[in-house]
Amino acid sequence: QVQLVESGGGSVQAGGFLKLSCVVSGLPIHKVCLAWFRQAPDTEREGVALIDGLNIKEYSDSVKGRFTISRDRAKNSVDLEMNTLELADTAVYYCAAQDSVYCRGVFQSSYYPYWGQGTQVTISS
Repeated sequence: QVQLVESGGGSVQAGGFLKLSCVVSGLPIHKVCLAWFRQAPDTEREGVALIDGLNIKEYSDSVKGRFTISRDRAKNSVDLEMNTLELADTAVYYCAAQDSVYCRGVFQSSYYPYWGQGTQVTISS
């Protein structure tokens, strides 16, 4: 059974830093596609970062240069370090996975069969 459990959300001021973590069970974490998505109220879910089974990383334009995705095999987790946070980063953040070396569909959420429950990130001015 595949399970993804996020942690690390919270409230910070603009310009601050947060680190999200997602513990993955039931998948060979070092071999598969892992991603972070987010969804703000009244918006569609958008992909922000992914790492595939070959450690190729990709970021959305809105977070490039500020967010870093990484895989921690010791913790069986995929982490998202978020720097220089902006008001627009406020959203529920979800980790997602595919049982595939490559991230099929890139940031198309329908290609990801496995999802965590989400963690709230709130940025204030």
